[in-house]
Amino acid sequence: MPKVTPDEGSITMFTTSWCGYCTRLKGQLTREGVPFTEINLETSPEHIDFVEQVNGGNRTVPTVVFPDGSAATNPSLSEVKQRLAG
Repeated sequence: MPKVTPDEGSITMFTTSWCGYCTRLKGQLTREGVPFTEINLETSPEHIDFVEQVNGGNRTVPTVVFPDGSAATNPSLSEVKQRLAG
C-alpha cells in the first residue's frame, strides 16, 4: 500500500467521486493554497481498510491524514489549517 502519511505542511485526503463534503473541502484547500494529495477510494480500493480502521469500521469520507500520522473525519478548513500550523 502506498504511503498515506503526507509530507510536512500537507495532508492526504481520502475521497469518493460522489462525496459533496469532499468536493467542498478540496475547493477550500485549493483556494487557500493548502497542499494535499487526494486518494479516491473508488479507484484505489486498497485504502478502504485504512479508512475503515480510523473511522471505527465506517467508510467515511473525507478522511484526512496529517503529517504526524493522526486522522480526522470531515474536518473543517480551519481545523486543517490549525493542525498543519501545529
